[in-house]
Amino acid sequence: MAKLIYSATTSLDGYVADEAVSFDWAEPDEAVHTFINNLLRPVGTYLFERRMYEVMVVWENPGTVVDQPPFVRDFAEIWQAADKIVYSKTLETASSARTRIERDFDPEGVRQMKARAGRDIIVGGPELAAQAIKAGLVDEWHLFITPVVVGGGKKYLADDVRLSLELLDERRFSNGVVHLHYRTRP
Repeated sequence: MAKLIYSATTSLDGYVADEAVSFDWAEPDEAVHTFINNLLRPVGTYLFERRMYEVMVVWENPGTVVDQPPFVRDFAEIWQAADKIVYSKTLETASSARTRIERDFDPEGVRQMKARAGRDIIVGGPELAAQAIKAGLVDEWHLFITPVVVGGGKKYLADDVRLSLELLDERRFSNGVVHLHYRTRP
């Protein structure tokens, strides 16, 4: 059975974007980017909420990365190779290959997808992740804590979630980012 993973880059105070909806403070350096690439390499499917998809779809365009370093081009290739499901009531068409749009998040459908999938699944976007967490679908967590306090914005985790987690691994990067890898306890 595939695992459903929630991965997020957050500020120290728990935000994925600040009040100006900016996350430029979260741009990974080469070491963090390479680590993320290796984390995502075995993922077969991304589940996105519309806003996260609209941020990530830039990786579909080869012109975006043509002058970028190899670790950035590698990320684009990993992203393009994965299937993507976008949950949106308003998005009419996908602007990337290997992408389908679903109108509603269906926990049972995701449970069945996990049972059938040969590769792990990752959920992107805090609102969609909250739905998956509340449905008991998230198996593992990869948090990248950035050494910045932004004071407000979009939280990486909903207020009404309560879980017990088991720490599986941790890593400190030279730029101050800390990676925490957890498993959801039953």
